[in-house]
Amino acid sequence: MAIKNSTVVTEFLLLGLTDHEELKVFLFILFLLIYVISLVGNLGMFILIQITPKLHTPMYFFLSCLSFVDACYCSVSGPKMLVNFFKQATISFSACILQGFLFGVFVTTEGFFLAVMAYDRYVAIANPLLYMVVMTKRVCIILVFGSCIGGMINSLTHSIGLVKLSFCGPNIISHFFCDVPAMLKLSCSDTSRNELLLLIFSGVIAIITFLTVVISYIFIVVAILRIRSTAGKRKAFSTCASHMIAVTLFYGSITFSYIQPSSQYSMEQEKVVSVFYTLVIPMLNPLIYSLRNKEVKDAVKRARELKPSFC
Repeated sequence: MAIKNSTVVTEFLLLGLTDHEELKVFLFILFLLIYVISLVGNLGMFILIQITPKLHTPMYFFLSCLSFVDACYCSVSGPKMLVNFFKQATISFSACILQGFLFGVFVTTEGFFLAVMAYDRYVAIANPLLYMVVMTKRVCIILVFGSCIGGMINSLTHSIGLVKLSFCGPNIISHFFCDVPAMLKLSCSDTSRNELLLLIFSGVIAIITFLTVVISYIFIVVAILRIRSTAGKRKAFSTCASHMIAVTLFYGSITFSYIQPSSQYSMEQEKVVSVFYTLVIPMLNPLIYSLRNKEVKDAVKRARELKPSFC
């Protein structure tokens, strides 16, 4: 047994996304396509930024980190969900805790990254002459490292809380991955403290990161309005548009999922929303940033034109 004598349940059964047999083949093909696009798109974006000297700037450094996190975070639940369309997926208690922990790390880190990227855009637009002085390599690394540590602390808190609970009843998780709220519903212990911690941590992190984004963009808008040329304003707004789309999609789905009382928690609604923020958003992020970004599109064109010397 993974967790001493207090844990009777040693494995869980994941019910998956749907139990309608007629939909499973269609949904498998759809989500396999989404997962592949997400994985290829994010890893491709990460590699493209690494091999393109012109993209070695703070903004693209943060974007490469976001792409790497997206690739990892869609891979935490994606493969297991795809397998579940054709057979009932079982997962050990320890593997379930690990999956929930990794998901928590990546999703929280993504939230911090989006806030960091908003601050980066504020410095670039409001103080362009001081941009490279403020956003030094050391500062960028500290911001990324701090975001990762914040994600680990948040996720570790909930994982430790789950380990301390007793699971002695049903072992069927009505979800396609080991999400914390879904696991709390199966515990035969008092989970009120866990639910309170989940609400507090999720709420505090969401408020801090979202306020960082909002305040940064208030100053960005003020700075843009001071720009005299129409072309300059258009370019500044275009630089921020992609990030704002990504922020809106991410915070909208996460807020619906985690920042609500347990009495209003619907597992069926949660599964639909979870698909959106675990697979769809990671797929959309590289498309959003590449389709609206001239420098990325130019880098892609140059990469296509390059041919290996041995060909």
